[in-house]
Amino acid sequence: MTRYALSLPVDLKREAECLAKEQGVSLNQFILWSVAEKVSDLRRRLDDPRFPGITYRVGASGQPTPVLRGTGLRVQTVVVDVRQGLNVEQIADEYDLKPKQIKETLEFYAAHRAEIDAAIQNETEMDPNEHAQ
Repeated sequence: MTRYALSLPVDLKREAECLAKEQGVSLNQFILWSVAEKVSDLRRRLDDPRFPGITYRVGASGQPTPVLRGTGLRVQTVVVDVRQGLNVEQIADEYDLKPKQIKETLEFYAAHRAEIDAAIQNETEMDPNEHAQ
């Protein structure tokens, strides 16, 4: 676990201490729970409920990236594969997925085209010799 020095306004700290005491936990545990709850809430808002197989993961860049839920495979990777001429079945075989997952990914792409195209473009500009994977 990582330590992080936190500066809180006096009134907020006092209120958090009271709530932590009511819950029977330390202030540290209360703050940990509060941050975890907020992060979870924000992640849920990013997800598009029309595509339950797609979720967002925050990578090293700090930017949320859409991935196939439970796999870590980026949506943009599938899009690049399609652009390179692979079909749904070939992509599914390549990543040991079901064709249904790839079809949902491509439907997500159609609904979020600008976002995914921008991510592919940014990655291409950073390293033109790399494919978006």
